[in-house]
Amino acid sequence: MNLARVGRRYGLRGPWVLREVELGLSAGSLVRITGSNGTGKSTLLRLLAGIDAPTEGRITGRPRRTAYVPERFPATLPFTARGFLTHLGRVQGLGRAEAAARAGEWLERFGAGHFAGTPLAELSKGSSQKVAVAQALLAGPDLLVLDEAWTGLDTGAREQLDRAVRELVAAGGTVVFVDHDPRRLAGEADTAFTVEAGRVRRGTTRREDGPRTRARIVASGGRPLPGGLPGSPSYEPGPDGTTVYAVDAAHSDTALRALLEASWHIHELTTAQALRGGRL
Repeated sequence: MNLARVGRRYGLRGPWVLREVELGLSAGSLVRITGSNGTGKSTLLRLLAGIDAPTEGRITGRPRRTAYVPERFPATLPFTARGFLTHLGRVQGLGRAEAAARAGEWLERFGAGHFAGTPLAELSKGSSQKVAVAQALLAGPDLLVLDEAWTGLDTGAREQLDRAVRELVAAGGTVVFVDHDPRRLAGEADTAFTVEAGRVRRGTTRREDGPRTRARIVASGGRPLPGGLPGSPSYEPGPDGTTVYAVDAAHSDTALRALLEASWHIHELTTAQALRGGRL
């Protein structure tokens, strides 16, 4: 996905919020957007998600399946939590049964299954935010845009959202996010952009600047993995018929889950620092 000389202002004579934005997003990447309040971060996210159209310039290559979580969720819609998610799942191309099943799964995952039948208008802010996040993940988007999506979530739900982001990136999706907490997914972003005075410039990330944490997984047995493991790990034969995988620690949870689901036996899991592009 590419933005070329993109600008956005509201109204024919309104001030420019963004000008001359040039950036590209690649599949399977995690992108962090930073900047002070009022600099245009949310406007940039809405442009990326297709919620707003650029006033000038072009946006090309937006994935067909794009999902967006706003900072404030409109919880006054006339649905229950489950009904809203099922309805959106149908809109996104899922069958009724699959949409309902995924709605239940995501609500349970975020610790919200007990209010599946509660009208949206009766939910607390935190519970509404769980529904907002669930609707974005429901149909497996190719591009996920998160605008302060962790705000209002409890600790368990924040951890689940972190994990869902890692899983989506490992599966080849792109995630763009803004969060006020600098520790959020710290060191995991592939690219960072800073919005300042209506302009967007590329920053650096810890992943690009220096050492990164790698996980070493020693496993044996199990069924073949024709699709490969999340995170595209390197691998080599180990002792006694084992296989040794090396993967970015950010993808270790999803890689482990894939191995366990394929009935592999895990002998060892360790982590260490490796230079960018180097081996564990």
